[in-house]
Amino acid sequence: MSSQPKAADRAYVHIRDKLLDGEYASGHLLSEGTVATDLGISRTPVREAFQRLQNEGFLRVYPKRGAVVVPVGPDDAHGVLQARLLMELFALDSLVARGPQAMREIGSALLHDCEEEQKQTTSASAREFGREFHIRLMRAAGNPVLGELYETLWNRQLRIAAAATAGPHHAAADMAEHAGIATALHDQRPAEARELLTDHLAGVLHRTGFSGRPSLPPVAGVDGP
Repeated sequence: MSSQPKAADRAYVHIRDKLLDGEYASGHLLSEGTVATDLGISRTPVREAFQRLQNEGFLRVYPKRGAVVVPVGPDDAHGVLQARLLMELFALDSLVARGPQAMREIGSALLHDCEEEQKQTTSASAREFGREFHIRLMRAAGNPVLGELYETLWNRQLRIAAAATAGPHHAAADMAEHAGIATALHDQRPAEARELLTDHLAGVLHRTGFSGRPSLPPVAGVDGP
C-alpha cells in the first residue's frame, strides 16, 4: 500500500523534469506503458501522475490513449505574467512602505544570493534561484495568504520559467535582471526597482518566445471621470 504513492511521486517527478528540460516538447504524446516500463513500475501510478500533471496544466489526458503535452500559448504566458506583475508590484510597494531599513536588508540579502549564484549558474539552478528570489520578495510583503497564492501561481508557470532560463545566455540574462532589482532595493531606489521588475517580467516573456510586455490597467478614476 505505501509503495503506491511513492511510485506515483516518482512518475510525477520523472515526467515533470522531462517537461521542464524540453525533452517532452509541446504536442508530444506520452504513453502510460512507455513511462511505466522506463521506471519499472505499473501503469496505475503513471496514470495518477498524468492526472496530477493535467491538473497543473502540463498535460491533457486522453483515457486509454495517453497524454499530450499542452503547449504554452501566448495568452497563457501573458496572463500568468500579468498576474505575477500585479502581485509582485504589491509586494515591492509593501516592502517600500516598511521603510529604508527593510528595503536595504532585503535588497542586501537578495543581492548576496545573486552574486553567489552567478558564480556557477546553470539553466536548472537559475530556474530554482528565480523561484526562491521571487518568493522571498513576496514574503517580504508580510501577507502570508498572498505568499501562498503566489507559490501556486509559480507552480502553474514552471514551463515559462524553464524556457526563460534555457541555455547559458538566457540564464545569465535572468540572473542579471534579478541582481538589478536587488541592487535597486539595497540602494533604496523604489521607482527603479519597480521599473526593473516590470522589465524583468517582459524579459521572461521574450525569452519564452513571445512578444509584448505584461502591464496593468490604469487606476480607475485617477486620470478620468
